[in-house]
Amino acid sequence: MSGTSLDGIDAVLVDLGQAKMQQLAQHYLPFDDTLKNNLLALHLPSHNELHQTQIIGNQLSKLYANAIQQLLNTTHLTSANIQAIGCHGQTIRHCPEHGYTLQIGNPALLAELTSITVINDFRSRDIAAGGQGAPLVPAFHDKVLRDPNTHRVVINIGGISNLTNLAPNIATSGFDCGPGNLLMDAWCMQHLAQPYDKNGEWAATGKVVPELLKQMLAEPFFALPPPKSSGRDLFNAAWLHSKLQGNEAAADVQMTLLELTSLSIAQVIHKHCAGTKEIYLCGGGARNQTLRNRLIALLPESRIQTTSALGVDSDFLEAIAFAWLAQQTLNGQPSNLPLVTGAKHACVLGAVHHA
Repeated sequence: MSGTSLDGIDAVLVDLGQAKMQQLAQHYLPFDDTLKNNLLALHLPSHNELHQTQIIGNQLSKLYANAIQQLLNTTHLTSANIQAIGCHGQTIRHCPEHGYTLQIGNPALLAELTSITVINDFRSRDIAAGGQGAPLVPAFHDKVLRDPNTHRVVINIGGISNLTNLAPNIATSGFDCGPGNLLMDAWCMQHLAQPYDKNGEWAATGKVVPELLKQMLAEPFFALPPPKSSGRDLFNAAWLHSKLQGNEAAADVQMTLLELTSLSIAQVIHKHCAGTKEIYLCGGGARNQTLRNRLIALLPESRIQTTSALGVDSDFLEAIAFAWLAQQTLNGQPSNLPLVTGAKHACVLGAVHHA
């Protein structure tokens, strides 16, 4: 999994053949600055972008293969021991309103480099059926994190934040909440030359700018009813700069962005997930202590932990989910939730590239 945060690749080796899923190994491979900047550039129209998309897609596949080899080295396994790779690819456009989403990365090359069957392009089939193509991980949450007696909500805070509502005796629902880390990370890089604000320490030195927060929350996306999804196509540096007056202290903007992430999550939980008893966080934002403290303050009626408390590694949950999604594809089983994505019906997702 390489997500909207553009920080790197999460690779995980999972045994799904047991009664209880087993995480055998994990590896994180960070993107260098050049690749990250090239990927960011692809989010906007530019000269020769089709060629660049293919070249960078090949680069990504070589990095995916590198990460997979690290997993095999760690466990002393070979490609012959692996049933399949579930590879999400790197999103550079997400436009379900226009009937498409685009994740780059060359799956045929990845299959060639690893000698392992690759499943990719998980989102297009859902969009073809009228859905948003996202979020897809709620189906995995439903499979492994649901409790028959306890109302749980799972919140993934990656570049974009999304939630899964796991209420007893009610069908699973979920949707994107808004920006997770991507705006905070971009602002931190611009002003501190650091890829992220560790534990939200810089944000904690600032204060919320009420008028800026109000302007950001006025974005129509926040008022849309579920199902809904978003990405860098909407929430990006240009969007943020369009809201600024120019005289704000940098740390105050960072704290306001953290408040935006926190409030956009808390508000939809109160509106759509009333009665939540337990909240489980995953993704990079789960490590941001200032953000966690704000969520605890905004959602005092719920106990907040990470998914690691349930035995699912909060740092690698999305990568684990795409292993499960790949298994669903190979088994010919649907893995989208129409109530989550808005698709007209359940679909078998993914394209298969045999080794």
